Amino acid sequence: MSHHIVEAEDLQYAYPDGTAALTGVSFRIAHGESVALVGENGAGKSTLLQHFTGCLFSTAGVLKIGGLTVDKQNLSAVRRAVGMVFQNPDDQLFMPTVFEDVAFGLLNLGVTEAELEGKVMCALETVGAAQLRSRPPYRLSQGEKRAAAIAGVLAMSPDVLVMDEPTSNLDPLSRRRLISLLKTFSHTKIIATHDLEFALETCRRAIVLHKGAVTADGPAGEVFRDAELLARSSLERPASLGGC
Repeated sequence: MSHHIVEAEDLQYAYPDGTAALTGVSFRIAHGESVALVGENGAGKSTLLQHFTGCLFSTAGVLKIGGLTVDKQNLSAVRRAVGMVFQNPDDQLFMPTVFEDVAFGLLNLGVTEAELEGKVMCALETVGAAQLRSRPPYRLSQGEKRAAAIAGVLAMSPDVLVMDEPTSNLDPLSRRRLISLLKTFSHTKIIATHDLEFALETCRRAIVLHKGAVTADGPAGEVFRDAELLARSSLERPASLGGC
């Protein structure tokens, strides 16, 4: 793969009932960029994220990850490059213990038992959750579940990290820990969020989606200062930029 550039060209998607969710989305994200994907409910954010991992395929246009078109033929290679953290961590945690959850993807990649312990613990230590290794996921707090889910993705060493509403249901301390963690991840980050303050702290660039189309794409600080643009997208300017 080329160096994990993410490119969309006139990407379109309609659901089986005919509802148009993406209506010609185009952008280019270079390796190492941190990009916030923002917009109101129904703007198309989650639909777009599902294209990155091949959960959905476009009805028109092209999406490429590292030079490979996201299609059924390239699905395995694309999913090795992209790590997806879902909005609800319960969608990712299904094993009896946190250790087994983090190990699950590694075992599917063929990691040996000799390597497994080190890789799992390295991922858990990265998110500050080494003490959770023997805990059952259903006994964790929301912040702990989020950390475990992120550890499971980081253990796979993705080149592109994709996150859907990562701050939902997090308390302030867990949110701050997540911000600190994301600042240490040097590869590409694409984060869909309603939390513009969080986006401002973790992403240099923002793409605004509105009714399935890109209505703004630029430095996050500049985009989030545009009160008229934010109002059209049912968003509010972050307080740190003088918002309400």
